[in-house]
Amino acid sequence: MTIVETLNKTLLKNRTRDKICRMDVEVYKNIAAAYTRTENSIAVLSDMQMNTSYIFSSGAASGLGLSYPENPTVIDSIWEEEILMKIHPDDRMKKYVHELRFFKLLEDNRQEDRSAFCVVSRIRLQDKNGTYQWVRHRMFYFYSPDTHKLRFALCLYDRIADRSQNMLPEFLIINTIKGEVVAEDKFDYRSVLSQRELEVLNCVGEGLTSKEIADILSISFNTVSRHRQNILKKLNVKNSVEAFNGNFTKA
Repeated sequence: MTIVETLNKTLLKNRTRDKICRMDVEVYKNIAAAYTRTENSIAVLSDMQMNTSYIFSSGAASGLGLSYPENPTVIDSIWEEEILMKIHPDDRMKKYVHELRFFKLLEDNRQEDRSAFCVVSRIRLQDKNGTYQWVRHRMFYFYSPDTHKLRFALCLYDRIADRSQNMLPEFLIINTIKGEVVAEDKFDYRSVLSQRELEVLNCVGEGLTSKEIADILSISFNTVSRHRQNILKKLNVKNSVEAFNGNFTKA
C-alpha cells in the first residue's frame, strides 16, 4: 500500500452513516473564502463525510497556472489533484507523510484540544511557466462534536515573498494557543539518499512497480532492486511503508 492509499484510507475511514455530523458546511466554506479574499491564497476545504472538496481561488492561482471555472469549484474527492500534481515530487511525498503524522498527533489528543494545532510547511509548486515557486502551505483539521471524527480539512496555499523564502521551515506542527512547536521535521532525505535513490523512492511512493520504475528511469530492473535495498538500509527501515510513514532513524 502506498503512502497516498494509506492516507486516503485513514482519512476516509472516519465516514459514518449511523451518526450524522451536524456541522454546517456553509460556515466552513465561508472561512475558506475569507482566507482567500484576505490573503490572496488558494483554499481547499475537504469534507471527509461527503468525500468532496471546495476550491476557492484568487489572483495567485492564475499566476501558478491554476484555473478554476467557479469559485468555489467543487470536486468529488478529498484530494486537490490539479494542485498536488504541480508540487515538486520530493515535497509532495513529504506533504503526504506529514499529513499522516498530523492526523495521528491529533488522534492522540483530546477532542477539545485538537483545534489548537495546525501545520505550516514550505513547498515548491510549479507555475504556469514550468518554474518551481516557493509556496507556504498550512493545514487545519476540524473534528465533529457529534461523531468525534475528522469532518473538514482546510489547506491553504499562498506565495512566499522572495526575501523570506529561507525563513520558513519545511515542516512544523504548531500549537497556536501556546505558541509552541510540537513537531518538527529534522530529517532530510536529501542528506542521506543519492539523487537516483530519491527518484526511485518517489516512484515507489506513487505506487509504481520496480519494472515501471526501471522503464521510466531507463535503468535495469536489477538496478532498481539494488536502489530499493539501499534506501531501506540508509533509512534503517524494514519496508517502504515504514519509510513513507516516517518510522525511520538514521543508521
